Parts: sequence; C-alpha cells; structure tokens
Amino acid sequence: MTASDGATSRGTRGFALRAVERHGVSPGHFRVTRSGLTLSSVGLGTYLGAADGPTDLAVEQAVSICLSSRRVNVLDTAINYRHQRAERSVGRALRRLFEGGDVAREEVFLSTKIGYLAPDAEAGISPAAWVERELLGPGVVRPEDLVDGSHSMSRSYLTDQLGRSLRNLDLGTVDLLYLHNGPEAQLSAVGLETFLVRLEEAFGLFESFREEGKIVSYGLATWQSLRTPPGRPGHFPLEAALARARKVGGEEHGLRFVQFPFNAAMPEAWAVPTQSVGGERLPLFRAAQKLGLGCFTSVPLLQGELARGGRSRSGLSAAQTALQFARSAPGTLTTLVGQKTPQHLSENLELAQRLPWDDAEFGEAAV
Repeated sequence: MTASDGATSRGTRGFALRAVERHGVSPGHFRVTRSGLTLSSVGLGTYLGAADGPTDLAVEQAVSICLSSRRVNVLDTAINYRHQRAERSVGRALRRLFEGGDVAREEVFLSTKIGYLAPDAEAGISPAAWVERELLGPGVVRPEDLVDGSHSMSRSYLTDQLGRSLRNLDLGTVDLLYLHNGPEAQLSAVGLETFLVRLEEAFGLFESFREEGKIVSYGLATWQSLRTPPGRPGHFPLEAALARARKVGGEEHGLRFVQFPFNAAMPEAWAVPTQSVGGERLPLFRAAQKLGLGCFTSVPLLQGELARGGRSRSGLSAAQTALQFARSAPGTLTTLVGQKTPQHLSENLELAQRLPWDDAEFGEAAV
C-alpha cells in the first residue's frame, strides 16, 4: 500500500464532523490551520518505549484506537524513535486502517523528523556496524558532516533519511517533515553563521521534496533553542529561520510549523519573551503566530511526572489537567502525548468530549 497524497482540508474536516456527530466529541477539540486542515487538539506521540515487539504492538494499538475513536487525527514520530521501529509501528497500523476503510489517508495528519543518526534496531548488527555499513561506507554521510557523531544536515544524509522514513511508514507523502533539534545539536559546535548556511541548504532540499510530492510542509522540532532568551547559549532566532525559508522558497515556502515543549513546569513558550519579531520581544507562541507558523507542543505530562504528582482541576485527573493545560495555551494547534496502555488512552482521550479552557481559565491555571 502506498498513498501518494497527504491530509486534505476536506478529509480532516470530514473526520472532525463525524467525530462530533457520531462520537460525542466537542467541536472545540479541533483547530483549523492556516492552510485549512482540521486537527485534533491532542495528538499521539511515539517517542518513548523499548525497541522490542511488545512496544511495537502497543504503538500499533494506540494508533488504531486514537484514529478509530475519532478523537485523534494527528500522529507524530521520528526515524530515530526506537531505532526506526516507531515509524514502522505507525506504518503497519495505518496500512490496516486504510485497507480496512476505517480511516482515509486524507483524514490523517502525520509528521516525522530527520537529522539524528538512526541505526536500525532490526538489522541484526550493532549500531556502529550499521552506521558504517549503511551510511559511512557508501558515502551517504561523511565523518566531517557529523556533529558530535550523532547529527547531520548534509543533503545526502537528509535525502537518505526521508527515503527510509517513507519506506518505514509505507507512504508516499508525509504532511510535515521536521528538522530534528537542528539548533540544539549543531549551534554550540559550528556557531550561528555556519548553522544558518546549513539551515538554508536543508530548507532548499526540503523545498525540492515538496516539489516531488514527498512532503507537504516542513518545520523545526526543537527542545530549548526557541525558549532560551537572546544572549544566552543555545538561543536560536525563529525570525532568522523564516528568512532562510523565504530566500529558498519565496512567500509560498513550506516552513509552516514549529514544535517545542510546553507544560505547567515548562511554561516559557507562553510566559517568557524569548523571540524577537520586527524588533518586538515576544513569547514563543506569540512570535510564531506573528510569523505565520503553527505550534505543536510536546511533553505535556513531563514524561509522566505531571500525571503522578501534578495538580487536579475542574474534576479532571492530574494527567487530564496537565493535558488540558497544554492544549488550552493560546496559539496551540495540537499537544502531542505518548500513550500506549488502554487505561491511559481512555483517560486522555476523554478530554475530546470537553472544551479546552478559554483564555481566562488558562490564565488562572497558569498562575
């Protein structure tokens, strides 16, 4: 099975309408992007878990439950997650759903990430041997293109990685391709100017992927770089990234989204003015909005810590409260949460029947 197209306005809107009409989902659970896609405010992340068969099955089941329940139509993965097994698990689940007619490709928004080395856990050889056989030996990546032995932004490497991701996912197109932690991995090693040169080259390559129909859009998946104030080590200016995208892709460039952590313990994207847009200092959410970029947020439960020891509010469990906080932040499209057990899936997906907090409620919870 190969799908040549990605999510569409019609498909995602239809997904949301059926969710509301037949499954009791709140209309407020869905948000609409600038390009007209209708996305669930909670998405499925696939980062955590061992690189083994039981985790594969748990991820496949989670994908099936999320999509079949009509609570979630946003899936997020990366080629290095569980050493390529996360993408393959997502791909197997999607193939069964598409072939069974439960969900259509045009209803599902799928993102993946490339940049880090991603040895194959199913290759039967050590990670070092795999890197030598698959990457260094054939010249896919040169030693001098590697930063800290783990990250590369060379054209040949990124091209190779997208090809592997598409095969893992058994798809012809992904809706969103992220450069995975580019500033975090490279800034301290090569400096801002060299990094911007590499970023421009990477964006130019991503524009060619768009022309070939392999991706619809691209973005930056980050950790601390966009939340770090200017002048401090690790800060990266989002406005500079947009300038490079415009340079290689014009006003219709494909840089449309950013991803970053946001939760009650890491509120910087909402609370701290770490970005500058037109000379005005703004928090990340507001800066992204002003630059026309959609925001996906990660680690809403702080890898389980907020589910175990966080606050409960408005009749919600601690986990639900943390998710409600994250998805209610002004400017959020979708908050991505890793969830595999039926108990956690049921608890988290119950939020789809509730409205997110309005700005006043969010502000109260943020204090």
